[in-house]
Amino acid sequence: MSDERQAAIDAVRADVAKLHSELVRYGLVVWTGGNVSGRVPGADLFVIKPSGVGYDDLAPENMILCDLDGTVIPGTPGSDRAPSSDTAAHAYVYRNLPDVGGVVHTHSDYAVAWAARGEEIPCVITAMADEFGGPIPVGPFAIIGDDSIGRGIVETLRGHRSRAVLMQNHGPFTIGVDAKDAVKAAVMVEDVARTVHLAREAGPLVPIPQEAIDSLYNRYQNVYGQNTDARR
Repeated sequence: MSDERQAAIDAVRADVAKLHSELVRYGLVVWTGGNVSGRVPGADLFVIKPSGVGYDDLAPENMILCDLDGTVIPGTPGSDRAPSSDTAAHAYVYRNLPDVGGVVHTHSDYAVAWAARGEEIPCVITAMADEFGGPIPVGPFAIIGDDSIGRGIVETLRGHRSRAVLMQNHGPFTIGVDAKDAVKAAVMVEDVARTVHLAREAGPLVPIPQEAIDSLYNRYQNVYGQNTDARR
């Protein structure tokens, strides 16, 4: 393996290990549930957390390197451990959405509550228009263990502006240009899920006109911040 390829893998290992602490920081996971993965730039590889390992014990050296079929690369650090139970889903997303560089799954309370109802989150606040460009859709019910969840994610999000999907009876999955971007989407989906839930409890929701959603999304994605990466 070239030094350049190894440096890219090491960088993704460090990023993915560190980003799991953001899931804890924002209260998006409990116990060992949830996961972050990141694609290795320029390679058909991604890095994901090991299954059932506590967040305090995660480190770059125990992140697991997989190919895009979800197969653990033998002889690499962490390869003696089982990868996350969602590995097949992440792998399916990377194989079928080549622009995706990061995938996140959480069990955040309010987003899971919407998923349990099988109900999309309507776009009724400007922050949601900014970040997701419309409602957050619901994906089909699927069983953990094979690529069924991945197929549901891809089928739901392909061609959709949202970077989040609520898999029915399960919870949110988010995608991004890299792992950090996908983690930001996971934080934001829980924030809007909570806010819209509270608003609906208080009274009827007031929709935002589609042309305003389009304008807000375009401004935030292309103008807001110091550069085009600032929103991440």
